[in-house]
Amino acid sequence: MPIPGKLVHRAVAVAAALAVAGLGLVGTGCEGPRNYRGYKYKPYTIRGVTYVPLAPREAIGFVETGIASHYKEGGLFSRGKTSLGEGFSGGAKEAAHKTLPLPCRIKVTNLKNGRSMILRINDRGPFIDGRILDVTPRVAKDLGFYNAGLAPVQIEVISVGDGRYMIR
Repeated sequence: MPIPGKLVHRAVAVAAALAVAGLGLVGTGCEGPRNYRGYKYKPYTIRGVTYVPLAPREAIGFVETGIASHYKEGGLFSRGKTSLGEGFSGGAKEAAHKTLPLPCRIKVTNLKNGRSMILRINDRGPFIDGRILDVTPRVAKDLGFYNAGLAPVQIEVISVGDGRYMIR
């Protein structure tokens, strides 16, 4: 049975919009384009403040305690791309940190309720004084602080890198 022309054009337009956004038709953002090799840990400046990320080998076992927040929800395309050029997904187990090498995996524990989980750091931020971690809405819900907006957390780096670039 032939497909009406308008439906074909609409499907092609949707697929093109998703491809331009770097999301593809399937995935959570973790499977997004890998437009980096190795790790991202060069110094960078935001609003006049220079941040110097840890080198990959220095980051293994790094522990930090502080306040976590979560990204605002505003629709699938509200945040664009992460610092690694991957599409953002509010349903992913991902987070942002100012000085950890990208990408890396951390264990984060909510110190108020003891809930913990493993996350992938693939973005920079939060750039608000006193905050150490910015997580997706899904993570905030899983850790039990979505409604509160903020939570005291402890993070520990468990690995740095992806694929053939990996330090444990």
